[in-house]
Order: sequence, then structure tokens, then C-alpha cells
Amino acid sequence: MFQADKYELYVKKIKNGTVIDHISAGYALDVLKILNITGKESNTVGVVMNVQSKNIEKKDMVKIEGRELKPEEVDKIALISPNATINIIREYGVIDKKKVNLPKDIKGIVECGNPSCISNSKEPVRSIFHVQIVEPIQLRCHYCNRTMERKDILKQF
Repeated sequence: MFQADKYELYVKKIKNGTVIDHISAGYALDVLKILNITGKESNTVGVVMNVQSKNIEKKDMVKIEGRELKPEEVDKIALISPNATINIIREYGVIDKKKVNLPKDIKGIVECGNPSCISNSKEPVRSIFHVQIVEPIQLRCHYCNRTMERKDILKQF
């Protein structure tokens, strides 16, 4: 059980940027991959993995100095960590905090793993998936009913 007086997390504050908190434990590196962060950028990036949390047993966290996320990046993060929160930081303070939103239907973010699916043909058809299970995520293709899990989704990023 987490007790705030016994455990403290020392992570340097960022002046301006984004903190992605409550990432499912073990998936911080996947979040970096989604955001195309390789370590060669000039931004300072902090990654904390498998730390104790008040709300969930363990979590990951990513802090990115000097960058705010685009809506499509937040949507991708929601696919692998539906309980994540996005904190926008300005002058060392949180000016906006929101939980990622995993909609019931996922449109155009991931491709169906079925090569015969109409969404993978040359037809102008955008992929659509229905969320069957939130955590761990399971999606079902609208067109061919093929299911996809987190590992299948991560292969696309």
C-alpha cells in the first residue's frame, strides 16, 4: 500500500512542456516511440518507470520540456494507456490537466492486421475499430471483425 509519508518521488520539475502521467507500468518507452522521441532531440526528456502510485499499483511517467502534444498523439497514447493523464506545464505550474479519452470507435489511427480487409485495399476506406475491452485494450475491426490487442497496435508505431 502506498503511503505518501514513506515514499517520495524526486523528479525535476520542468518549466514549460508536457507531463504524461499514469502511463500503464512498463509502457513509457512505447509512449516515447509514439511521440517519435529518440533522444537526439534538443528537448530534455525525463522517464520514470514502474513507480508506486496512490491510484494504481505501479505507473510510468514521461516529462517533455518545451513540447506540447498534438491531439492525434494523445489519441495514440490512449490506445496503449487509457488511464494516462496529460499535464500542460507553463512556468513550472500545471495550467491544464486532462485524462486521455479513449473513444468507443477508433478511426484512422491504426490499420487492420488483416491484409484482405477492405480498409487495406486501394479503396478510399478509412480504418474503423470498435473498442471491445479498455484495459488491456482489445479492438475489433468494423469491416472484417478481426481483433487487435496492445501488442498488435504497438507494432504500428
